[in-house]
Amino acid sequence: MKSKEVLEKLDSLFPNPICELNYDKDYELLIATLLSAQSTDKRVNSVTKILFSKYDIFSLKDASIEDIEKIIYPVGTYKRKALYVKELAKRLVEDYSGVVPNNREYLEKLPGVGHKTCNVVLANIYNVPTIAVDTHVTRVANRLGLTKSEDVLKIEQDLMDFFPKNKWNRVHLQLVLFGRYICKSKKPECDKCPFKCQYYQKKEQ
Repeated sequence: MKSKEVLEKLDSLFPNPICELNYDKDYELLIATLLSAQSTDKRVNSVTKILFSKYDIFSLKDASIEDIEKIIYPVGTYKRKALYVKELAKRLVEDYSGVVPNNREYLEKLPGVGHKTCNVVLANIYNVPTIAVDTHVTRVANRLGLTKSEDVLKIEQDLMDFFPKNKWNRVHLQLVLFGRYICKSKKPECDKCPFKCQYYQKKEQ
């Protein structure tokens, strides 16, 4: 398949793709993305609604670990994530007056912030062209034959080579939504899919 064909089909499925994590401020997206590791956006949104109504970035750095743990408990690995959130807030306040900088090197050194989280934040806050690879993107990219790898950095590079740079941010969101709602891990809804990929063909045989 050509990239134009893939983009046209994704546009027909998701003409207005958006990040499904709820946030109003840049640090809220950073924290929400951190919390989303091994959790769902729906669950993260339920806890950040409480967390961000109670704390801003300045008060969060002084919040008790126990209270943060209590609030974010539903997202899993809450003890570790609570430590990350508190330390992240502390560093952002001390280093950038609470603002999330357009600085990949700095962001990737923050606790709990990996390459994927950084990509999500830079794309949505600063419109930096990136493709964040999560489990949905990994699955979809392999099923569509856009990569043959399970390594996230290799998949990211394969997708950046395949799609035009000015489409990276949009197609990342579309691939996530496609994997979340149609090309699911279990029971993918192939009747709704325009690609009829290798996975579909094997299933039909």
